[in-house]
Amino acid sequence: MDIIKATTILGVKKGKSMAMGGDGQVTMGDTVMKEKAKKIRRLHDDTILAGFAGSAADAFTLFEKYEKTLEQFHGNLYRAAVELAKEWRTDKYLRHLEALLAVADQKSMLIISGTGDVIQPDDNIVAIGSGGPYALAAARALVKNTNMTAAQIVQEALQIAAGICIYTNNHLVVEEIE
Repeated sequence: MDIIKATTILGVKKGKSMAMGGDGQVTMGDTVMKEKAKKIRRLHDDTILAGFAGSAADAFTLFEKYEKTLEQFHGNLYRAAVELAKEWRTDKYLRHLEALLAVADQKSMLIISGTGDVIQPDDNIVAIGSGGPYALAAARALVKNTNMTAAQIVQEALQIAAGICIYTNNHLVVEEIE
């Protein structure tokens, strides 16, 4: 899958806290169409955070599918992710959707792709989107070298990414579950 442009989503788990944030920029080609979009959602009675990178319409479809799958598997983050990835990859319509999802609960975080990937990071940091590598690098440095909370790390790392990635702005939304 090509790098999905048009956003940065970052999740960090530190101690008992998990935070996920995203920028607000919606880009069509090389034009900024919207500055304050909300790309992070709370799911399953606010126990799961989910963020998307890619086509907005595709992401909304995937959020709905994932939320239904979560209900079916009683909030089991990993099982619902595997089922969504399987359906996403094999369904005639869904397999053409261009997006990535980052999902997290208190125990784990995952990246879900349309190629059937369900990836669990080794370091409790998940990043997707065109600014994802910048936010990931910043978050890793902040986790190792500061006493910042998960939410503070997400906020600062996304600000750093916004200063580097032209598809990422500094209108940030950060959600936290403890």
